[in-house]
Amino acid sequence: MIKSYLNSLYNFWPFYVRAHSRPGTRWLHFIGNTNLFIWLFLAAVQRSLPVAVLGVMTSYTFAWIGHFLVERNVPATFRYPLKAGICDMVMYYKMWKGEMAAEVKKYVTDARS
Repeated sequence: MIKSYLNSLYNFWPFYVRAHSRPGTRWLHFIGNTNLFIWLFLAAVQRSLPVAVLGVMTSYTFAWIGHFLVERNVPATFRYPLKAGICDMVMYYKMWKGEMAAEVKKYVTDARS
């Protein structure tokens, strides 16, 4: 079952990358995820569920601004929440390493890096 899901995730990645082809969208996701980690740290320190919820809400705001105003598409989380969340963390990691532009060039025909 896990192997099947990982294969499905591997096949989902190109779709996810194409949905994040513009640098502005990727950077808004990066800011949103960094924001999320800060809020979740604060929520853990304070042992506060409302702070964690606030962190999730504000983080999604960054991502959705990227999709609706920059990319002009519908966030993948609306249809594939778990896969999109996992791929978002992969993208976040690849952005830290400076590898995400290469992924866009690999999967997007009119790569805007």
